[in-house]
Amino acid sequence: MVKLEANLQFMFNEFELIDRYEQAAKSGFKGVELQAPYSLEIDQIKEKLDKHNLKHVIINLPVTDPDTNLGNIALRPDRKDLFLERLDLGLRYASNLGCLGINTGVGTKPEGFDDEEIYQTLIDNQKVASEKLFEKNIMALIEPINVIDQPGFFINTSKQGIQLIEKINHSNAFLLYDVYHMQIMEGDLIRTISNIIDKIGHVQIADNPGRNEPGTGEINYPKIFEVFDQIGYKGWVGCEYKPLINTLDSLSWINNT
Repeated sequence: MVKLEANLQFMFNEFELIDRYEQAAKSGFKGVELQAPYSLEIDQIKEKLDKHNLKHVIINLPVTDPDTNLGNIALRPDRKDLFLERLDLGLRYASNLGCLGINTGVGTKPEGFDDEEIYQTLIDNQKVASEKLFEKNIMALIEPINVIDQPGFFINTSKQGIQLIEKINHSNAFLLYDVYHMQIMEGDLIRTISNIIDKIGHVQIADNPGRNEPGTGEINYPKIFEVFDQIGYKGWVGCEYKPLINTLDSLSWINNT
C-alpha cells in the first residue's frame, strides 16, 4: 500500500497555512509536503509536526528571480550566487524539519543565454545541491514539468530528467516523478515508472485533465499504485492536486484505491 501524504500548498486551502498541518493529521495523513514554508518560522512548523506526529517529507527551494518573478534562477548563469543563497535557506529549513528531500527547482528557459550555457549552469548548480544535501542525508530532487501548464519549462520529460541526473553524476540526485505532468508529456506511465524506478526519489499525483483528485480524470490510479507496490517503491506519494470542491470532500477517492 502506497504511503500517501498531503501537499499543503494545494490541499486544505480552506485554512490558514499553519493550520493545514493539523487538518492533514485529522484527515488521517501521516506525512505532508509544502513547496514554500518560508513564510512560517521553523519552530512554528516543528511544533505542529511534533504535536500531530507528522513527517515533513519534502519542501522546494525558493527559486524565484526577484527581478523577473520567474522561478528559474537554477538556469541563469548570472544568478549562481543567488541560487547558492537560496540553497542554504532551503537546507536550513529541510534539515531542521527532518525532510527527506528538497525539490531543487529547474524553471522556464531564461532569455539572453544559449541552451548550452543554460544547461551547464543547471548541471553545475545541481552538482552543488546534490553534494550539500548529501551531507545532511537529504535527497536532491529534480522535477520535470509539463509545458502546457508552464510553457518553456526547461526539463519536461522523465527522459530529460534522467539525462540531467546522469550529467550531474552524483549518487544523491533523484527524479521527482509527478504522474500528472508525465501523463501530459509522455504517457506510457506504467512502463516508464517500472523502467526508471531506481532513479525515482519521490512521487506526486493528480488526475488529468484539471489537476484534480484521482478518479476525476483519465489516469488509472488504482493500477498505478498496484504497480508501485509490485516494483517495491517504498517512498512517499504526495497528493499535489486541486480539490474539485473542498479538500475534505475530495478525500473519498482514497477508499477506492
